[in-house]
Amino acid sequence: MRLEVVVLPVRDVDRAKAFYQSAGFQEDVDYASGEDFRVVQFTPPASGTSIVFGKGIIVTPPGSVQGLQLVVTDIEAAREDLVVRGVDVSEVFHDIGGVFYHLSPAHEIPGPDPDRRDYRSFARFSDPDGNGWVLQEVRTPPSR
Repeated sequence: MRLEVVVLPVRDVDRAKAFYQSAGFQEDVDYASGEDFRVVQFTPPASGTSIVFGKGIIVTPPGSVQGLQLVVTDIEAAREDLVVRGVDVSEVFHDIGGVFYHLSPAHEIPGPDPDRRDYRSFARFSDPDGNGWVLQEVRTPPSR
């Protein structure tokens, strides 16, 4: 079993499409059937899971999906790539608690984990509707 697609609620399909194109995601599908149905699928670079958004496919309020994680091997380089592409990304941080980030920025310590341990360095960004993404650094992929 594997996770194939995550559906994101958005207000404006074309605005979301432009954002994910500029962020470097690969467009897979843009299909419409009449004025009330459109599905757009993008895949993040090197990911096996895609995102889908559109019209007539989800009733969840736009911007309500949070904590989507993109695993990167070099968080500073990944952050810089997104910044160059025009994405507003937080500074890199690590969490007071260690392995996973708290929701509150009060727990964030500026900069990557001092020992660059896996699963401990993060940066945040959101799409135009407020759907929240987190970059997480994993330099040594787990064996599966």
